[in-house]
Amino acid sequence: MSLLDPKTWQPVGLSGGESPVVEPATGDILGTLALAAPEDVAAASEAAAAAQRAWSATPHLVRAGVLRRAGDLFAAHADELRDWLVRESGSIPGKAGFELHVAAQECYEAAALASRPTGQVLPSEEPRLSYTRRVPAGVVGVIAPFNAPLILSIRSVAPALALGNAVLLKPDPRTAVCGGLALAAVLAEAGLPAGLLHILPGGAETGQALVADARVPVISFTGSTAAGRAVGAAAGRALKRAHLELGGNSALVVLADADIEAAVSQATWGSFFHQGQICMTTGRHLVHASLYEEYVERLAAKAESLAVGDPYREQVHLGPIIDTAQLAKIDALVEASAARGAKVAAGGTHRDLFYRPTVLADVDDHTPAYTEEVFGPVAPVRPFSSLEEAAALASAGPYGLALGIVTRDAALGLELADRIPTGIAHINDQTVNDEAVAPFGGIAASGTGARFGGEANLEAFTELRWTTVRREPAGHPF
Repeated sequence: MSLLDPKTWQPVGLSGGESPVVEPATGDILGTLALAAPEDVAAASEAAAAAQRAWSATPHLVRAGVLRRAGDLFAAHADELRDWLVRESGSIPGKAGFELHVAAQECYEAAALASRPTGQVLPSEEPRLSYTRRVPAGVVGVIAPFNAPLILSIRSVAPALALGNAVLLKPDPRTAVCGGLALAAVLAEAGLPAGLLHILPGGAETGQALVADARVPVISFTGSTAAGRAVGAAAGRALKRAHLELGGNSALVVLADADIEAAVSQATWGSFFHQGQICMTTGRHLVHASLYEEYVERLAAKAESLAVGDPYREQVHLGPIIDTAQLAKIDALVEASAARGAKVAAGGTHRDLFYRPTVLADVDDHTPAYTEEVFGPVAPVRPFSSLEEAAALASAGPYGLALGIVTRDAALGLELADRIPTGIAHINDQTVNDEAVAPFGGIAASGTGARFGGEANLEAFTELRWTTVRREPAGHPF
């Protein structure tokens, strides 16, 4: 039985008009999607707040059971959901399979959160019972992007629901099926009561209404740094929490003792996985000068060997860029970099939305594709001569999301990582990694720290309440 029938998937009551669901690889229309207008947010938040009160009082075993069944259903419907991820988001099948695996794990981990201890008994100077208790935040607003639509929605939706909240989810309209409707269908089949999850596909105005809504005290946002700054500022004015997971320009540092073949393998995956449309993408390759020329040559050869095409109908390594606007940005950064003296060692061309994996050599502090987040399959490579220079280069710039270091000396790698400000560090691995049990997030322009994953979800989606109980009413001086 189909989980996502285009004839029946439409959310009820949305007033923002309709939008086509487009397959980037072909331009084909896969269906028509109802969009949410700003006024729909108010109606959804009212319904969610009403439903949340009963849900928060539901025994934790019931909430956990819904999330466990949802995890099982991601596996049961894997073939259908994989096809949607491939066609709607341009994922290759392997990347789609990874998203489904992580989505299931996020549900299982969320189910375990429901039975975690909820507080502590505190000592008190007074004759009273004093304790803390974590209580649901209420209604959580989730704003998710297009690039890993299933993971980047479910990682907030699942723990928020497990901990007793209701959720308003605004997926990117370009991937609203994978990043929104698929979650709603799975959770409904898993037994989630009506009214607890509202899918609100829409543009910036819908997101602004969600952040401003007084019934939504917590916002979980994943997206660009520019948009995240706006979300954080609006949330701050309303005195509500905003968990921001933003952009990056992550460095892969290849030390002099590295196995160059292994380093190039790491680099290829780090820069070209999902066409480079990943916040953790390796955006800067810092390579010891003794390996630099060979590294560029090998990475360029590897890039030239990769197949680019329609991932639904062909066996390829890279699929399409999400849309023409994103492709134009990538192409402009590569052309501007070449104009400033960077050498295009591989790629730099495209056909329709299919951009060739690109390697840039001879980059410096003024190379646009090196200093900016490209969000495309572009690998700028730069040499360094000492550990001090490597640390300085990796630390430069506004971002602090992920770091990879390749070396035969793991202790040296850890020592170097401690000198570079970042939210995530991997020794002998590239920068693109994710696990449901691990806290995830960046610092500086990459966000507000590790707010997703594992125990971090407890802080993200609950409030810590202090309660005291006396046998008799307290006496006071007046």
